[in-house]
Amino acid sequence: MNETYDFNLWSHYYRDYLLTNIIPFWLRHSIDRECGGYFTCLDRDGKVFDTDKFIWLQARQVWMFAKLHQDADLNVPDAERQEWLKTAQHGALFLEKYGRHPTNGQWYFSLTQNGEPLVEPYNIFSSVFASMAFGQMAKADKVNCEKYKQIALETFDDIQKRRSNPKGEWNKASPLSSRQLKSFALPM
Repeated sequence: MNETYDFNLWSHYYRDYLLTNIIPFWLRHSIDRECGGYFTCLDRDGKVFDTDKFIWLQARQVWMFAKLHQDADLNVPDAERQEWLKTAQHGALFLEKYGRHPTNGQWYFSLTQNGEPLVEPYNIFSSVFASMAFGQMAKADKVNCEKYKQIALETFDDIQKRRSNPKGEWNKASPLSSRQLKSFALPM
């Protein structure tokens, strides 16, 4: 195949598709206006098929809208940027209110629609996405930046403490194994 690709053309195509299809879909269907946070289990038409809220997906959506709000290269109206920031704040508030275990501060794996814990914190990966989300919120939200920065740093510190055994007591490696296994989860 000897075709020439115009990367600039494709870059504009994907940018436009993101802004005219993907982002509006999530804004229209994902925001849980009743309980906070986002619905992330949606079918192709935007119908919610599961109301459980997985911390890593909630945090990814907070990060995405905060990042979109800040991305000057997108060249969009300020009203659109403000909607993205408001959407990021909506998810951050839900995570801040319900996302962490009250005694150890670690991030749950999943919650019910209204924020009740479903799956206890059992690895660092919810924390990784939460740290990224709140770090991005610290950059995007000038009013609450110190609060979000503190959450991001506390979470990052906890990740560092647990990184040698990221799955804690749920580590699947056998203590009887004759060889050390290397996980690719942390580098990813």
